[in-house]
Amino acid sequence: MKTLALATRNSKEILRDKLNLAFGIGFPVILLLLLSAIQSNVPVELFVIEQLTPGIAVFGLSFISLFSGMLIAKDRTSSLMLRLFTSPLMSSNFIFGYTLPLLPMAILQVGVCFAVAFFLGLTISLNVLLAVIVLVPAAILFIAIGLLCGSLFTDKQVGGVCGALLTNLSAWLSGTWFDLALVGGPFKKIAELLPFAHAVDAGRAAISGDYHHIFPHLWWVIGYAVIVMSIAIIVFTRKMSSDNT
Repeated sequence: MKTLALATRNSKEILRDKLNLAFGIGFPVILLLLLSAIQSNVPVELFVIEQLTPGIAVFGLSFISLFSGMLIAKDRTSSLMLRLFTSPLMSSNFIFGYTLPLLPMAILQVGVCFAVAFFLGLTISLNVLLAVIVLVPAAILFIAIGLLCGSLFTDKQVGGVCGALLTNLSAWLSGTWFDLALVGGPFKKIAELLPFAHAVDAGRAAISGDYHHIFPHLWWVIGYAVIVMSIAIIVFTRKMSSDNT
């Protein structure tokens, strides 16, 4: 109940920020439309809709990190957080109180990407629903990254880390825009050690019906999500202790 009470408050805060909501949902859609338009005017298959859509969906989730990081960073510096520190809420209640309202937003963002992709030629099938479900761990991962950054940095610093660094990492190291094998070498090895490319590949495997290739990639994403969320809880706990003293 304590977590749900905080989640309700955070939901209201998220819904008040209509500009960021529109940007977070709309920007991936704009990219999807733009790259699909490029594909329709070139003779080679650069941005096949079945391959492009999961990549754009994962890239769009990086904005959820920015959103979650800014939300918790601003609350940390406000009198509200100081009052909440005196309540019986534990650090896990805080973290999950921020995660719960952000998760539907992330799923909505992914769902909108796939809905727009239907109009661009993506085949309507149950595999699309499976792909949305497969990307839920990626959504939790990006939310956890944002909460970790929000626990460590100020809102301006979060803007640099999540808004610039993370979006570029997820863009270039996910294989959304090009096949990582085309670059190869250390670049490909680094990308394969990070969760972004695995999230995209899991989504692509789900859409194509290549079910036995989903979990080899999905375990990477789930593992990263669990680790980052655990670190976020630990870091927030220490921040609570230091701020209270």
